[in-house]
Amino acid sequence: MENEKRKQQAKVLRTFRKVHRITGALLFAFFFIVAITGLLLGWKKQTGLLPKSAKGISAHSKDWLPIDNLQAKADAYLLDSVSPNLSLKMDRIDIRPDKGMVKFVYADHYWGLQLDCTTGELLQIDRRVSDFIEQIHDGSIIDHKITGADFFKLIYTSIMGVALLIFTITGFWLWYGPKRMRKMTSPQPLPYPSANRQTSSPKVEGKWNRQK
Repeated sequence: MENEKRKQQAKVLRTFRKVHRITGALLFAFFFIVAITGLLLGWKKQTGLLPKSAKGISAHSKDWLPIDNLQAKADAYLLDSVSPNLSLKMDRIDIRPDKGMVKFVYADHYWGLQLDCTTGELLQIDRRVSDFIEQIHDGSIIDHKITGADFFKLIYTSIMGVALLIFTITGFWLWYGPKRMRKMTSPQPLPYPSANRQTSSPKVEGKWNRQK
């Protein structure tokens, strides 16, 4: 019975090792990309990949220009400073109240502008390298360049998530499985023989009789 259990454990271990090896071989390049881009994103502020936030004149919203006015100024700055052929499709507008500054990030390219909320003055214009790395990290760069939807990103993140889960389970079992098999096959300690306990009593009894 115990031998059958050991064979079953060995079979499971071989299966997990095969799954672990095949998954790693098929998705090696993708795991490498995810690891490198994730590391860069984690250090994006310290490495300058994310532009630093500039500071405007006033942090009080009552002093600020209307958002549509600021957006019109940002569009004009972009076309004048970079290229008149760039798309003006907006991705997001990020207001930093504590700095009195607003960021305009565009959807079809990686240029971003920072404007003073009070005066509308251009504080900074940068290429957002961190956005490009983030799109590589989650696979959305394919949708951004080709499909125009979230189709590839959804499939890519699902595959990588399931693969990471498989890696975790199989990797743990490749570590724990052999330990469990060794524990099953290790010899159990034998109980003390009953004769040892019986031989001590006559000696004690004899000593007691001599003392009498």
